[in-house]
Amino acid sequence: MNEALFTVENLRVSYPQRSGEGAIWAVDDVSFTLQVGERMGLVGESGCGKSTIGRAIMRLLPPTSRVDGKVIFRGDSVLDLTAMQMQKFRGEAIALIFQDPMTRLDPLMTIGNHCLETLQAHAPELSKQQAKKKALATLEKVKIPASRWNQYPHEFSGGMRQRVAIALALLLNPQLIVADEPTTSLDVTVSAQILQELTRLCAEENMGLLLISHDLAMVAEYCDRIGVMYQGKMVEMGQTETVFANPQHEYTQSLLKAALHIQKENDDQLVTNHNQSHQSPILKVTELQQHYTIEPNFLERLFKSAVQTIKAVDGINLELYPGEILGLVGESGCGKSTLSRTILQLIPPTSGQVEFLGQELTTLSRQEIRSSRRQMQMMFQDPHACLNPAMTVGQSIADPLLIHNLANSTKAKEQVLWMLEKVGLTPAEIYYQRYPSDLSGGQQQRVAIARALITRPKLVICDEPVSMLDASVQTQVLDLMLQLKAEFDLTYLFITHDLWLARFLCDRIAVMHGGKIVELGQTKQIFAHPQHPYTQTLLAAAPLLARV
Repeated sequence: MNEALFTVENLRVSYPQRSGEGAIWAVDDVSFTLQVGERMGLVGESGCGKSTIGRAIMRLLPPTSRVDGKVIFRGDSVLDLTAMQMQKFRGEAIALIFQDPMTRLDPLMTIGNHCLETLQAHAPELSKQQAKKKALATLEKVKIPASRWNQYPHEFSGGMRQRVAIALALLLNPQLIVADEPTTSLDVTVSAQILQELTRLCAEENMGLLLISHDLAMVAEYCDRIGVMYQGKMVEMGQTETVFANPQHEYTQSLLKAALHIQKENDDQLVTNHNQSHQSPILKVTELQQHYTIEPNFLERLFKSAVQTIKAVDGINLELYPGEILGLVGESGCGKSTLSRTILQLIPPTSGQVEFLGQELTTLSRQEIRSSRRQMQMMFQDPHACLNPAMTVGQSIADPLLIHNLANSTKAKEQVLWMLEKVGLTPAEIYYQRYPSDLSGGQQQRVAIARALITRPKLVICDEPVSMLDASVQTQVLDLMLQLKAEFDLTYLFITHDLWLARFLCDRIAVMHGGKIVELGQTKQIFAHPQHPYTQTLLAAAPLLARV
């Protein structure tokens, strides 16, 4: 019988606890085996222990964490390797792709230098020229052109940074890739390309893949086997087709039900556009442009290289009407997030106009812009990154009230407790005192929603607000957003790369590609009769559970 590539036996992991507290197992008696060339998916809600398994495998947990059980790679115990052996093991034997690439990339290093540093550490026999050639070929696999070699992480979109992280994992041709939500911030076309590339490598190089994800459709499409985790335990394991066709555990059943709920066509969707001719738009964007120039480096200046211009937003015209949900979809790097930040005047536009509630924002002073933001709030993709870890939940939510002088500290606390109840964080008094690190991803997103709504805005710009959540929590948060929309008379600009999410939630959809809106129309019309070739490509690439 062939030796297994990778085995986990009775793994238990407990994070450092406050003094006097007993061990709480984040991973509790988990066992599984991965064969050479096999692709296994690991799914479950945020906080169930999926990522902890990935970090335990690579011995990247805090030093005082307690780890019991066995982790065996090709017959060797990973937990018994020396520090020097682990340095070689990470990257060459097993590579880990993290969910949030921005926290894994050095902001002071160019993308090229990230690649060269990795190769120099593990393959010192390569010359700098050979290393660069290999790095450029790997970057090309994940659709990053050679022209971006000298740029820094902050000059890339979230999706582009994720592609860099995947390229760094592929550089050393590992035998197993542990991919922890590797396509969370990527659009469906790039996700499909990268997962196709990963699965091709698995087949050609006999490389194993452990895909940690909350995207059930993606796991169904690309994995041979699936393990379902709940509260630290592996509650179901089997061949993907078998588990999806006949789920045994009630948690697996609820996950599938929630995912299918989001992917089904929403026949009850409200169409708000019928009366648009009688309404003034709440937001009107006219010929908006946001161009960036890439300054040439010393050598390029010597050879008088032309200055590169990136047209992140290139002549956008858009109207958003009171009470509607307008979806903005498109690939990572197409300009969606840049457009939202330009609308908010977080970055001044190169040219064009942004009219909100009849007021032209591009001509306002800094103080006037700040005042206008009370009525126009933003919900970000990663709630953990936009919540101050040193502030309690109560302080974070109260902050906008104090910034805009809308309440004193006593009134602010009353309003925050009321809002915590509204977003389902009860008992409110307990959550008021907690810190972001004490909360799961879904709970953090509820805090972010509360913070966005505390000033009673008219417009909320939602930038991928549920992309990091599993299907069951996604459904809860989306239902909450719809409930609050009705209660607070909100208008949403909903930015997403998840087409089924857009179909479920949005009245109209604008498809963005290369800084331009290439198609705009009623949601049902876009899905039934996509006109632009790019929209057709997006729809064809989107994984759908019903197809599995």
